[in-house]
Amino acid sequence: MTARLNLLDNPDAPAAKAAGHFGTASRTILQNSTLPAALRKLVLLRTSQINGDGYATDVWAKNAAAAGESATRIHLVAAWHESTVFTDSERAALALTEQGTRIADAAGGVDDEAWINAAKHFDRDQMADLVMLIALMNATNRMSVLVRQRGGDYEPGRLG
Repeated sequence: MTARLNLLDNPDAPAAKAAGHFGTASRTILQNSTLPAALRKLVLLRTSQINGDGYATDVWAKNAAAAGESATRIHLVAAWHESTVFTDSERAALALTEQGTRIADAAGGVDDEAWINAAKHFDRDQMADLVMLIALMNATNRMSVLVRQRGGDYEPGRLG
């Protein structure tokens, strides 16, 4: 199946410009945040898995592997609750990621326990970066799913 639409076909179109702003914002956090680089990729990967975005799942799994992440940890991100390979801070970030991604499924949104647990591991700026990464990835996942952007052909490193 091919993608329904390429949002970046016309670089002068409002949609392409808006998508570019999302990309710039994401790159700023990916390149400058003091959150551990591995954690950033795990958060983006888990968000993409939950949202069923094959393209972004492909991107972030391959980028994590290219950055030296183990195959075991990449494969277990989807089952992080039942695994032993993630640190307490990674688990806190993944819990916040899941609740922040599944807002529509949870009447209360992100619960205080998940927020407080994450805040034990990350400073204020890191928490802000984590919130923005989760929100931006959710937005870009939805764009990809809407246009049926497929995964599988991504070459590691192209998107950070």
